[in-house]
Amino acid sequence: MSQTIESIDKNLAVNNTIGETDVVFYDVRKDPFEVYGLYNYRTEPVFCRMPTDIAAATSEGVAKLCYQTAGGRIRFSTDSDYIAIHADMHRVSHFSHMPMTGSAGFDLFIDEPESGISRFHRPFIPAHNMTDGYESKIHLKSKKLRHFTIYFPTYSGVKNLYIGLREGSSLGGGMKYRDALPIVYYGSSITQGGCSSRPGNAYQSVVSRRLNLDFVNLGFSGSGKAEDVMLDYLKTVPMSVFVSDYDHNAPNVEHLKNTHLKLYQAIRSTQPDIPYIMLSCVDFDCYYDQNILRRDVIYETYRYAREHGDQNVYFIDGAGVFRGPYEDMCTVDGCHPNDLGFALMADAVEATLKRAFTQHLFP
Repeated sequence: MSQTIESIDKNLAVNNTIGETDVVFYDVRKDPFEVYGLYNYRTEPVFCRMPTDIAAATSEGVAKLCYQTAGGRIRFSTDSDYIAIHADMHRVSHFSHMPMTGSAGFDLFIDEPESGISRFHRPFIPAHNMTDGYESKIHLKSKKLRHFTIYFPTYSGVKNLYIGLREGSSLGGGMKYRDALPIVYYGSSITQGGCSSRPGNAYQSVVSRRLNLDFVNLGFSGSGKAEDVMLDYLKTVPMSVFVSDYDHNAPNVEHLKNTHLKLYQAIRSTQPDIPYIMLSCVDFDCYYDQNILRRDVIYETYRYAREHGDQNVYFIDGAGVFRGPYEDMCTVDGCHPNDLGFALMADAVEATLKRAFTQHLFP
C-alpha cells in the first residue's frame, strides 16, 4: 500500500476532529462575542455582507457572493488552553489556484490590547473535500487569559459558527478597534480576497491590523460593476474612509467611464468629508493597453474631484504597486494577488491612509 504524504510528513496532516470530552460550544451570534464586517449578524439566518434584498436587486452574482464572508471577524477573550470551531458551511468554494485555507478556512490571531497588535497564531484548516462544514481545534501552550480574533473565509459561506472552549474557562469580550467607523472597500475578486492563502492575508485584513481599524469588505468576484442599486446602497453605509478598488469588473472602458465618476459622486453625496481613495488595477501588465485606458478613467475622476475642491481624495497608481525585484512573484495567475501581492497592496493603502490621517482630522 502506498503511503500518503500526510503519513510521511505529520505537519501536513489535517485533523478535523475535536477529541475533547470537556468542550463547551458557544454561538458567536450571542454576547460576549462581537462580529465585525458582516451585516446584522445577530439576526441573519446565514452570515452575509449586505442586505440580501439589495444584493438580489443588484445582480445574480452579488446575490450569491454577498453570502461569502470576506472581511468577517470575531473577537473575544478566554483563558481556555484550546480554541475549537464548529462551522456549518454554506456554498463552499473549491479552486485550483487558491488553497482551502483561504477560500474556506478560518484564521486565529492573538491580540494584545495594551499595544493594539494582533499576531497570527494558526489556521483552522478544512479538509480538501469538505462540502458543508467542519470542526477543528488549536491548542495553546498554557491556560491564561488571551484576546483573539478569528477571520471568516473569503470565498465560502457560513450558516453557523460555534467556538469551543474547555469547560470552566472564562469567556469575555475581545480587543476593541479604534473608536472610528469602519473603512469600506468596494471592488472585484481582488478586493474580495482572491487569491490569498488565508483570510488574514487579504490586504484589507493586513491594513486593519496595522492601524487597528475596523473594515467592511464589499468586493464581489466578477460582479463589482457599480450598478445604480449598489451605489444607492454604498452611500448609506456608515464609514470613516471609502476605498474605491473598482476597475476590473467593468466590462469595458466605456462602462468604467459611465460608472466610476458616478460612484465617487454617490459617496460624496452623503460622505462629503471622509478620505476617498481611488485605486487602479495592480495587475497592470496583464492587459497593458487596456489598463492604461482604464487608469486614465480613474485618474480623470481624481482630477475632477480635485478641480471641484475636494482636498481629501487620493489616487493610488496600481501600475507601481508590484514594481520592483518581486514583480514576477505577486500573483498566482497573472491577475489575482498571492500573499506577497496583497502585502504590497497593503503597504500602498496603509501609506495613503496615514497621509490622509496626517492631513485631515481623524478620530
